[in-house]
Amino acid sequence: MIEGSVIFSPLVAGWLLLALGAATVVLCAYAAWMRLGGWFLRGLGAAVLLMALAGPSLKEEDREPLADIAYLIIDQTGSQSIAPRPEQLERARRAMSERLDRLQAASDAPLEWRELTVTDPPAADEERGTRIMAALAEAASSAGADRIAGAIIVTDGQAHDVPETPDFPAPVHVLLTGQEDEWDRRLVVEAAPAFGIVGETVEMTVMIEELGEVPAPARSLPLAISLDGERVTTVPIPVGESLTFTVPIDRGGRNLLELDFEAEGGELTDRNNGAIVEINGVRDRLRVLLVSGEPHAGGRTWRNLLKSDASVDLVHFTILRPPSKQDGVPVYEMSLIAFPTRELFMEKIDEFDLIIFDRYRRRGVLPVPYLENIARYVEDGGAVLVASGPAFAGVESLWRTPLASVLPADPTARVLDDGFYPTISDLGRRHPVTATLEDFAPAPVAEDGTPGWGRWFRLVELAQRSGNTVMEGTDGRPLLILDRVGDGRIAMLASDHAWLWSRGFEGGGPQDELLRRLAHWLMAEPELEEEVLQGNVTAQQELLITRRTLLTETPDVVVTRPDGEMVSVEMTEQAPGQWEVTLPAEIMGVYRLVDGDVRGVVPVGPSAPREFENALSTADVLAPLVDLNDGAVLRVADGLPELRRVAEGRTAAGRNWIGLADRSAYTVTDVSLTPLAPAWLVLLLAAAFIIGAWRIESR
Repeated sequence: MIEGSVIFSPLVAGWLLLALGAATVVLCAYAAWMRLGGWFLRGLGAAVLLMALAGPSLKEEDREPLADIAYLIIDQTGSQSIAPRPEQLERARRAMSERLDRLQAASDAPLEWRELTVTDPPAADEERGTRIMAALAEAASSAGADRIAGAIIVTDGQAHDVPETPDFPAPVHVLLTGQEDEWDRRLVVEAAPAFGIVGETVEMTVMIEELGEVPAPARSLPLAISLDGERVTTVPIPVGESLTFTVPIDRGGRNLLELDFEAEGGELTDRNNGAIVEINGVRDRLRVLLVSGEPHAGGRTWRNLLKSDASVDLVHFTILRPPSKQDGVPVYEMSLIAFPTRELFMEKIDEFDLIIFDRYRRRGVLPVPYLENIARYVEDGGAVLVASGPAFAGVESLWRTPLASVLPADPTARVLDDGFYPTISDLGRRHPVTATLEDFAPAPVAEDGTPGWGRWFRLVELAQRSGNTVMEGTDGRPLLILDRVGDGRIAMLASDHAWLWSRGFEGGGPQDELLRRLAHWLMAEPELEEEVLQGNVTAQQELLITRRTLLTETPDVVVTRPDGEMVSVEMTEQAPGQWEVTLPAEIMGVYRLVDGDVRGVVPVGPSAPREFENALSTADVLAPLVDLNDGAVLRVADGLPELRRVAEGRTAAGRNWIGLADRSAYTVTDVSLTPLAPAWLVLLLAAAFIIGAWRIESR
C-alpha cells in the first residue's frame, strides 16, 4: 500500500521565510492601493520564489499494515481460589480466548492477542499482593503504543499496586469473578511488640472487622490464643472494637503467638481469621546464685566465668567459716554485717534464674527449711546445677538433705581420683547441650579416639535414678546428668575438676561453651530443647523442617498446609539427633507440623497474605483505571460480553459488548521524495511573471 503526502524542506530559516512572505504581502497591498499596473504579476513571481525557498516535495511511502495487539490478563492469585471463582475464572478465560480467536480471524484489521498470568509473589515479597498494574506495564512495554488495541483483565478486583498505574494507551476492561453479595470477617493486629522481656508481659491490640453486608452482625466472638502451637486461652473480643490484652513472655528466643477465631457459615474465607505474631523473648538480666561450700581452686573459675558476662547479676554465697570451726576469732571481727541467708533462700529464691551448688557440704549453715524451699523452687520451674566435690560421697553430702528429692542420682560413697578424659555419651551426641561440643575442643579428636581436651582427676561415683547421662567419665560412669523435675530442671556434674579446662591443663577444654549451654538448657532456652520440631524458610523459598530428638528413629512428620491439605513427609538424619526435610513453600500462610506429641508452627509470609486481607470481589479498586481508558467493568456471573473492533477514540463498551481499538498500525518499507519545485520551473515561472508585469507597466 502506497500513501503520498507533501512535505517541506525550507532552504532558509523559517522565521526568514515568514518575514519575506509578510514583506511580499505588504508590498503587493501597497502597489494595489497605489493602482500600479502589474502588481499582481509581481506578487505571483514573489510567491513562486518563496515556494522554491520552502522546498516542497512529494513523499511517497510504501506501508505494510501491522497487527494490533490485545492482552488477556488472568488473575490466578490466592484469592481466586475462593469458590465459585475458580470455575468463573476458567469459564471467562476460555470464552474470551475463543472470542479473541474469532475476532482475529474475522476482522478486516489484523489483530493478535497475548495471554498474561498474574500469580502470587514469592514469600520474600508477601507484602506486594496482586500485581495487576505490573502486568499492564509489561504489556505496554512489550509492543509499540500505536499497536495496543486494549486489555481484558479477569480478576476479583483486588489489586495492590494501583499507585503504580502505567500509562496504558488503549481501553481496559475488567471481568469480575465472585459474587456481589459477598461478606467476610478478618482479624487485624493493630499493635504488637517485636520483643519482650522474659518474665514480664507485653501488650497487644487486635480487632475483628466485618467487611461487606453481613447478614447477621455479631456482637462478640471468642478469640483463641496459642503459643508455639499450644492453646493457651480463649478471650471474647467485641466485633468492630479494639481489644488490648497482655501476653506473658515466659522464655527467651522466638515465641510464636497465634490468634484466630472460628469462621461463620457464609463467610467468604477463614484465611484472614487469624494472625501470627512473632515475639522475641530477651532476658534483661540473668540472676545467678552461686553457693560455694568451701574455698577451692575451681571457685574462682566459676566466679570469673559468671562475672565476665555483663548480663549476669551474680550473688556469690561462700562458706568461709563453718559453725564447727573453732579458731578463737570473735564473730564480730569476721564480718560487719550478717549475710542475708533467709532473704536469699526463703523470700527471694524465686527471683533467681539459676542456682549453682559448687562443692557444697552440709555443715548447718543452711537450715533444712532453706533446702526444702530450694527443692520446691526446682519443682515450680527453677533451675539448679550441682557441681559435686568429694563431700558429696560422704556424710556431709547434699544428697542427705531434702534436696535429694529432686536429684537424678545417688552417690555410692566412692570417689575415683584417677585421671580420665571426659567423653560424650551416645545419648550426649544427640543432646543439644553436648552435641558438637568436640568442635570447640582446643585440638581435634586423636586417631585412638582420645578427645581433643585435657583430663580431669576426680569423679564421684553416682547411681543414676533418672535423667539423661550426656557425658561420661572412667569406665563409662555418669559424669553429667540432666533431668527434669516437675516444671523445673536440674543438672549434676559428678566432678569438681572442670576448672582444669579453663586453666589450660593439657591444652584445656571448652568449659565456657559447656557451661553456657548448661545454663541455657536449665533456663529452658528453645535453642537447646531436646525435643523440637521447627521450620524455617530458606533463601530459595523452601520450607526447611528440622526435628531435634533424643530418639534413634523418628516417625514421619505430618505437615498441614495453609489451604488445609495434609502431607506426610519422611525425614532424613543429617547428624546424631538432627533430622531434616525440605518442602516447597508454594503457599503463604501458616504451616502446622506434627510428629507424635511434638508440634510446631511455621509462618511463611504473613498468616493472612495481603491477598486475603480483604478478599471481597469489588470494582472500586480498578474503576479509576477503567474510566481513564474508556473501558467497562462487568461481572462474570452476569454473563460474558461479546467483542468488537471500534475506531480509535470511539466508545469502547456498550450493552453486553466490549471493544478493542482499531489502531491501524503500519510499518514503512520504502520512501521516495519527488521535488515539486525544480529549479528550471521556478526560474521559468518567475521570469514569465516579472516580464509580464514589466510589459504591463511599460504601456
